[in-house]
Amino acid sequence: MKPITRLFDFAHYQLETHNLEAALISKKDGDWVKTSTKDYLDKANALSRALLKMGIQKNDKIAIISTTNRTEWCIVDVGVLQVGAQNIPIYPTISSDDYEYVLNHSEAVYCFVSDEDVYTKVLKVKDNTKLKEVFSFDVIKDCKNYTELLELGADDSTQSEVETRKSEVIPADLATIIYTSGTTGKPKGVMLTHFNIVENVLASMPRLPLMQGTNRVLSFLPLCHIFERVLIYIYQHAGASVYFAESIEKIGKNAQEIKPNLMSVVPRLLEKVFNKVNAKGSELTGIKRALFFWAIKLGERYEPYQANGFWYEFQLKIARKLIFSKWKAAFGGELHTMVSGSAALHPRLARIFCASGMMIMEGYGLTETSPVVSVGMHANHHFKIGTVGKPISNVEVKIAEDGEILIKGPNVMKGYFKDPDKTAEVMSGDYFHTGDKGEIDPDGFIKITGRKKEMFKTSGGKYIIPTLIENDLKESNFIEQVMVIGENQKMPAALIQLNFEFVQEWIERKKIDLETTPEAICTSDIIIERIQKEVSKSNQGFGKWEQIKRFELTPDVWSIEGGHLTPTMKMKRSVIYGLYKDLVSKIYTDV
Repeated sequence: MKPITRLFDFAHYQLETHNLEAALISKKDGDWVKTSTKDYLDKANALSRALLKMGIQKNDKIAIISTTNRTEWCIVDVGVLQVGAQNIPIYPTISSDDYEYVLNHSEAVYCFVSDEDVYTKVLKVKDNTKLKEVFSFDVIKDCKNYTELLELGADDSTQSEVETRKSEVIPADLATIIYTSGTTGKPKGVMLTHFNIVENVLASMPRLPLMQGTNRVLSFLPLCHIFERVLIYIYQHAGASVYFAESIEKIGKNAQEIKPNLMSVVPRLLEKVFNKVNAKGSELTGIKRALFFWAIKLGERYEPYQANGFWYEFQLKIARKLIFSKWKAAFGGELHTMVSGSAALHPRLARIFCASGMMIMEGYGLTETSPVVSVGMHANHHFKIGTVGKPISNVEVKIAEDGEILIKGPNVMKGYFKDPDKTAEVMSGDYFHTGDKGEIDPDGFIKITGRKKEMFKTSGGKYIIPTLIENDLKESNFIEQVMVIGENQKMPAALIQLNFEFVQEWIERKKIDLETTPEAICTSDIIIERIQKEVSKSNQGFGKWEQIKRFELTPDVWSIEGGHLTPTMKMKRSVIYGLYKDLVSKIYTDV
């Protein structure tokens, strides 16, 4: 077979080398519906033929907005790319106004939507865009269905036109524009070519423990994010069956049904899973409770490659059999690896999950780098807890004088769409400025130490790296989200969103006479005193100038819908600061 040089080549490679009966699997009406590699490509070709009949030209833009990952997303991806057009994925959770901005900025001419909620949001702004038509994956009244296009392209006598278009697509051609969620301002359109992403996929593949043709993987992180999309191409190349989770709430249920071997995760999910497990452990009594927390303590000391010696490994074997096996069972019992990205993972969580027998391989990258820069790998001693692994083979990483991480390689974006000035701001020759600060240890492992824009100075001139403090505080079962503040102030402080579910269980368990509404909880002296204990405990690990002297509790749950978080669950710091400026003022009054 010819070398893979364009994104749609991965699906064709799978047909020639694996030809799976279950390549892509989505749940419909309660049943897992399998699509074979052949059906996948047959439908993609039919879609390509339909697009040609509709007059789609090379470099036309076609948007996809889907609430969940699903088989149709991949079919449209191949169908669009094969004819030289570009796939413009859009986060489903952004507002109608943001839909309008992205659709107009990208000049999208058609749009695929997953469901009625997304369709309604698009319909509000459709007349203000260049959209000629919207097609839905679900059956929606008054909306054209995507199957109409499969029927339009059913006649394969024009497939030669598709093959001609395919042959005209070269690696340097633009494949996609991904709009970064952006914690401030309007999103930027990152232009990634076929070459950018293909090279990233091929160089990342050796880092994943995929046994050719035998793996089941569970996909739930949004396909509109380049992290999950690259993983899908990797899975296709490896001949893995990809199961699309119904929703983030049903991951546990879906995992028990399909028994995945591998899945991608974000730290927030692992934090939530661990908090739930820990809360259940707290409800145990007697020997069961003692064994549970013994296993947790053991997990906190985990080191890879049996570095802790025989006695530790012997105890770990017992802990895995008695305690951790139940954790694995919650994920189907056959999950051996989770790839973590998007944000920093606290080393304690990495140790505990690895101790359980579910290895966490943390990676690092940005949309602008297609995205993988580095990722851990358990084989060949490429894994060190507290780091994001070593750079992949074709990526060069260097640390600037101010500590910023700079990236050079075939994965670096073509630039920001229609924005040469912003592109110039982040490039120094061939090096992309990530905005992240980090270091490379003597063994070649990368450690992320913070984000340049998020670091701040107190009025005393001391530098604060908020993410380090925030990640430590979020280790508490009581704390769901936290934002450290204090730029140009005498000391750092924190805005804290409690883990209301855990706090409510704690109130009931302790038989405290307290109303369990968020407002009542956040103003309770008992709760404030308990959170102070958590803050004081965390402070012990930091210098005096870094310690949180004051905090305020916010009654709302920080969410994407509420504007607190980006679609990738990163905090919008300026928004949060603005929403709670009264609490900030309260913290720093009379300091």
